[in-house]
This record gives sequence, C-alpha cells and structure tokens, in this order.
Amino acid sequence: MRNILLLFTLIISSYTYSQSCKIDIQINEFNKDTIILGYYFNKQMFVEDTIPANSSGRFLIDKKEPIKQGVYIVYLNSDQYFDVLIGEDQTFSIKTSTDDLLANLEIKGSDESVNFLDYQKFLRNKQLEAKSIQDKLKETTDEGEKKDLSSKLQGFGDEVKQKAIKTIQNNPNTFLALFLKGIQEIDVPEMEAPAGSANPEQEVQRMRFNYYKAHYFDNLDLSDSRLLRTPYFTEKIDRYLSQVLVIPDTIMIGCHKMIAAAEGNPEMEKYLIQYLFNWANESKTMGMDAVMVDMADAYYLNGRADWVDEEFLTKLRERVDKIKPTLLNKVAADFKMQSYNEQHFRLSEIRAPFTILVFWEPECGHCKKEIPKLYEEVWQKYADKGIKIVAVYTQNNKEEWVDFITEHQLEEWIHLYDPYNQSGYRNNYDIYSTPVIYILDKDKKILAKRLGVEQIPGFLDHHFNNL
Repeated sequence: MRNILLLFTLIISSYTYSQSCKIDIQINEFNKDTIILGYYFNKQMFVEDTIPANSSGRFLIDKKEPIKQGVYIVYLNSDQYFDVLIGEDQTFSIKTSTDDLLANLEIKGSDESVNFLDYQKFLRNKQLEAKSIQDKLKETTDEGEKKDLSSKLQGFGDEVKQKAIKTIQNNPNTFLALFLKGIQEIDVPEMEAPAGSANPEQEVQRMRFNYYKAHYFDNLDLSDSRLLRTPYFTEKIDRYLSQVLVIPDTIMIGCHKMIAAAEGNPEMEKYLIQYLFNWANESKTMGMDAVMVDMADAYYLNGRADWVDEEFLTKLRERVDKIKPTLLNKVAADFKMQSYNEQHFRLSEIRAPFTILVFWEPECGHCKKEIPKLYEEVWQKYADKGIKIVAVYTQNNKEEWVDFITEHQLEEWIHLYDPYNQSGYRNNYDIYSTPVIYILDKDKKILAKRLGVEQIPGFLDHHFNNL
C-alpha cells in the first residue's frame, strides 16, 4: 500500500510539474517596459510572447499551459539577449543585469535550466581562454611554443566534450541531455584497410567516411520534436544533405530514412517532410529536382501530407509532371521539327557523342549574349570532336530568326522550330524562359540541364576524358 501511495504521489507530482509556465525574470539596470521571449526554429528566432514589466519592474511569464520545451531567447534589444533552456520544470526565476547578461545570470527553481546555464558559462570561459591562446599563436614564432599552445587548444576541446558528457550523465532523460547529446559529433573508430588494398590510406578514409555517414544521427533522436527548438538541429540536417550525402540518389534515400525515424511524432514528421521538400525544391544544384519530385510523390501527391490544400496539390502535380521528363539520365523526349531551310530533323536520329540542345529566341536579351558565347567557347573548340548543337527557336518570326543566324555565322548548327506547336517541346523540356541548355549523350540521355555556357567546356572535357 505504501509503495502504491508513493507511486501515486510521483505520478501526481510529475503531472503537476508541467501544468503551467511561471518564470519570474528580473533584469537590473534595464529600463524598458517589455522584453521578448523567442525560440529557435529552422535557423531563425520566432516570438513566443511579448512580456510587459509588472509594477515592481519584473517580467513575469505566466501561462496556464506549459510551453513547448526548447532553447529560448530572452530578447532585450538587438545587442542584448541571452539563452535559457526551458525543460519540464517551468516554474523558476531568472535574475541578471545588463552590464554582462550571461556572467550575472542566476536561475533558481529548475535544476535542468540551472545545469544548462552552468554549461553555458563553462563553454564561454573556455572560449575566452581559447581566444587568448589563439592570439598568442599568431604572435609567436617559436615552434616549441606553437606546439604547446596548439596542444592546449586541443585540450580545451576535450574538456568541453567531457563537460557535456558528465552533464548528460547527471541529467538523464531530460531535454538538457537530449540537447547536449545532439551537439556531439559521433566517434569514428580507428580502422584498418583490408589486406591487399591498392591504396590503404585512401581505403581507410573511405571506410571511416561510410561509418560517419551511416551513424550521422546516432546522437540525435529524430522522433523527439524538442530538437526542433534548438539552434543547431536544422544546420545538422543541411550538413548531412550537402556535405555527407551530396548525390541526389543518396539524398533521396537519406530523406526517407530521416522521415521514417520520426514516425510516431507528427510534429517532427511534418517538419521533416516540409523542410526536406523545400530544401530540394529551392536547391540550385543540378539534379536536385529529382529529390523534389521523389518527395512530392512519396509524401504530397499520395495524400500523406494531409495539411496542404487542394490548390497546392494541383499546382505541385502540374509542376512534377513537367519536370519528370527532364530528370537527369532520362532519355530526352523525341521530337521532329523543321529547319529554316525546310528540312526536317528528328532528335533521336542525330548522331553525336554529345548533343547540346538549346532553346532560344533572338529577342531575348540573355540569348543575345549566350548564343554567340556558345559558338565561340563551345562550338569552335569541340566541333571537330563530333558534337552537335541543336538550336530550337521558340517563336515564329522566321525572318528575325534567320537574320540572327546569318549575322553570327551559326549556319553549321542544326536550327529547328515548331511553327504549328506539334512537338510538345515546351512541356517535355519545361521551357518557360530562354535560353535553356541541355546536354545529351550519344543515346540522348540527359546528362546536364540548365547550364550556363561557361560551365559547358569543363563538363565536356570531363566526359570526353571518360569516354
């Protein structure tokens, strides 16, 4: 009976613990009548609340419901603000003064918030010590002293890591532990190359990188949405995508794994679906549209992202349908068009190791610069290697078109147009502006698209070297 009562008391205590948010903030020598409570989310600061001063000059955060756990910012003005961790216990007091907010910061009533502050102050002290040593390193010319100072800097890094580990151990099952664990880089074990490796050092680097890639999220619990309100979470995802995975096909796999790891937490799952889709959609890197299409098919167009409206889905479906035929490694859509001298050409019948397909028009200001550059920097250099340039005129003013070809001596190219709009090239090649350049291989697979002329020579050199 006694054990049951104890258990009941613990349950009630835990329940009461997080029923409200009451944080009393006292800031000495601060004479403004409001402060802002913000939080980190997606590499930005968002406002949780604007807090007015009470009659005694203090700022009281008083909410009937607890706020979401995370790292929050108490914002005084553009030059003065400080971070505070708000975890499970949301009834505590904060006291500081404006001459040095962090150095004078005191927290009472929440062990988790106090321990976060302790870590902040420790980190700041180590950063100041490190800066002092870095300054000495710049000044000294003595090699022995440089070695000693560099060793001390390394030691600071180890001390900070050990401080985090100890804090995690002393605060198990808390947001603080989750936060500090997420900061830590994973430890990659020492490895040996298999016997007989042609280049053992390179093989070890590859093995270590593959381990790092496979274990990148070991310290981040992707099913815990509290990570969303930290200053580092989204940056960790960005680094994973752009520096670890890099290649579109690998990024697709990584995106699905991240979302699967968040399953069961609707807030985190929704965030990852939206963020990864937008990241791919906004990327300027060639080939990332394949990631966007994959994300659209997997999460939006199949109804899983039930928070978006029908108008968004309709536009997305139209966009995806236009992009799909132009994805890298797809065979370019075939077409038959006529030239300015009434000949007819079919794209699939043009024989060349590489075909440069350019959509353009003489009235386009950018085309007027890029088309002559294409002749000078690409055609004159690679024509004797067998490349073909197929230039598709996107309008119907034949006289203007022919005049431009003649004026710039472009007669050696294959010039085509579609006066009766029968080929469907605008949809098949996603042409909504000009110029647009595609590079096709001998089988008319799309190797590159939407390149600038200045990028083409390096691209062709690489592929000619690998034929």
